Amino acid sequence: MAQKKRKPTKRGSASNASDTRQTPAKASLWMLFIVGVSAIALLGGIAAFALQGSQRVRTIRQSSRSESQELGNREVTEGSNKSEPQARYFSSGNLTLVWDKIKPKVRQLVTPTASSSNIAKSDFAGSQSCVECHKENFANWSEHPHRWMNAEATAETVKGEFSERAELRYRGGVAKFYQAGGKYRMRYDRADLHREYEITQTIGSRFYQYYVGKGILGPEAQGHDYYGKDHVLPFGFWLERRAWVPIVHVADELPEGDRWESVETVKPPEGTLHGTEGVGRSRGVFDPSQELGLTYATSCNFCHTTFPLADMFVRMPDQMGAVLPQRILFELSQYVAESHPQIFDGSEPAEKVTSEAIEALTAKFIAFDARDEAASLGVTCEACHLGCLEHVKQPTIKPSFTPLSPRLLTFNEDPAVDRGRQQTNLNAICARCHTGSRPTYAAGMSTWNSTEHSDAMRGSCYSKLTCVHCHDPHKATGKVWPKTPEQDDASCLHCHEKFSKADVRKLHTHHASGSAGDRCMNCHMPHLNEGMQDVVRTHTIFSPTQPAMIAAGQPNACNLCHLDKPIDWTLEYLQSWYGRTYAEADIRKYYPSREEAVGSMWLKHSHPATRLTAVAAFARQGARWGLPEMLPLLNDAYLLNRQFAQTSIEDLLNRKLDEAVGYWYHMDKLEREALRLQLEELIK
Repeated sequence: MAQKKRKPTKRGSASNASDTRQTPAKASLWMLFIVGVSAIALLGGIAAFALQGSQRVRTIRQSSRSESQELGNREVTEGSNKSEPQARYFSSGNLTLVWDKIKPKVRQLVTPTASSSNIAKSDFAGSQSCVECHKENFANWSEHPHRWMNAEATAETVKGEFSERAELRYRGGVAKFYQAGGKYRMRYDRADLHREYEITQTIGSRFYQYYVGKGILGPEAQGHDYYGKDHVLPFGFWLERRAWVPIVHVADELPEGDRWESVETVKPPEGTLHGTEGVGRSRGVFDPSQELGLTYATSCNFCHTTFPLADMFVRMPDQMGAVLPQRILFELSQYVAESHPQIFDGSEPAEKVTSEAIEALTAKFIAFDARDEAASLGVTCEACHLGCLEHVKQPTIKPSFTPLSPRLLTFNEDPAVDRGRQQTNLNAICARCHTGSRPTYAAGMSTWNSTEHSDAMRGSCYSKLTCVHCHDPHKATGKVWPKTPEQDDASCLHCHEKFSKADVRKLHTHHASGSAGDRCMNCHMPHLNEGMQDVVRTHTIFSPTQPAMIAAGQPNACNLCHLDKPIDWTLEYLQSWYGRTYAEADIRKYYPSREEAVGSMWLKHSHPATRLTAVAAFARQGARWGLPEMLPLLNDAYLLNRQFAQTSIEDLLNRKLDEAVGYWYHMDKLEREALRLQLEELIK
């Protein structure tokens, strides 16, 4: 296809197929065609049709599977009459959304997945319909963070402190949190800036609770989206500490001075450094055509709520298409007419709808307010089990673990798929949300959480392993991981039976039976993933001899336990036990001192996530000897690094730094520097 340089566009508007912009899933390259009229493009994963000029036709051939694969496996038109306009469509992964009527010859190649449906809002029964038969699962889910991932702000759902004493001093101003007129409010005052927000929704309930609302006071002109659209507010509540703090991970986490502060400006200023993590781009934060960043509907509510899967096919086709078990054609115009007649009622033939009109109508899906269009707020039973109304009416009809609808068509030549509770289907359910891009370590695993499926697929175990081998999908994990080391080992030994006997496993681990070094996950799933409050295990299952991590001087499993040992000690054991050697030039680059403790060197590493992981490891290992070297991280350029330095030092001292000397990680640089001597004295 001809490619043109992308011009700035509005959220949900048209762009060239070469656009690399991300949705909350990942960047995609789209190939969509209209004979002799235009191409249909998807704006980096956002359903948006665009006129692109005449393009070459691709059609499904009634021929071999290999030929259809060569054509992209997505051709849904038949080209016997070259003067006849062809069906407009777009594709990602196993999902192809077709707008126009599918031609008769193509109809012969496909079959509806079912006569019933589980993907439209009318197919959903609501979680309350599950309680009578599934009492235990319902009770567990009712206390699960999924249940409260998104809710309207009420006395039942709001966990933050809203009172006369609730305040946060930040960036030279004071934020206060209170109630007025039965509503929850957030206000920020500084000599040069005054903002006030009314809170409408909550996000989360496990470690933090964030808030969504609208501005009611601010420097923006009246009529600005700040006053009219729900967006993520700048401060959240840390539940364990009962403290208000600035929000994180809603945009790229950058060094102090470059980090976007949404209390200062409602979108990042022009020229701001951004895009290094891809998070801000994926959430539309850095869209120059928009006057408000972090609009909740277009940036966040995709995975925080239970939308009908058919709507998610339109809202996030790249992420949904990646996890479908087989090639699917989705008859989009018919679905919209049946389920969203307020957008398109079908009174006009789909073929007569212009591409500009399709663009506008698909953009409406992107902007869906969950309170109006979701099946329910929060992640509910049917977020995983899909619409279960048919099952509720007739319990002997078990819910399908894959999407079904007369509007979903499968290719006759493709093998049938198992629609039951099997490995691929179970993992696909989790993948619908727990997939995406994050900043990574040298070996490719994410540095922070919520993309566990993406990380898992970077290892080899998930060819057989499922998420529910380790996680009970109905029961909350809790504040800390609830399983014992023996139970964790059992999850691995279920497949790796040859290591079940202690003497055999010792030959593999070279550690005493039952010791930390003998535990499967400590070596193959070490604590590398920042999870807002704790550093948790990576979901990428990999070898402790992984060369990229060693070469980059980033955390390796051996030294995460043996923080005090030098790198040559580690290399000697990796060579003698497993025969692995590493390039001397790489070792010299990141370990110039061959006698210094590796943990100490990680604390000074140029890679921010390595410093964060290291400081948390010192606390986890009870390594008080490292306190003097941990202290500089209280003044790290990265907000999250300072947070983890604060909590790690507190764990080792068994004292809260805010209570002892008044230190908080979110203080500005001058405030932190003023406490340096007191902090040095504290750790002596």
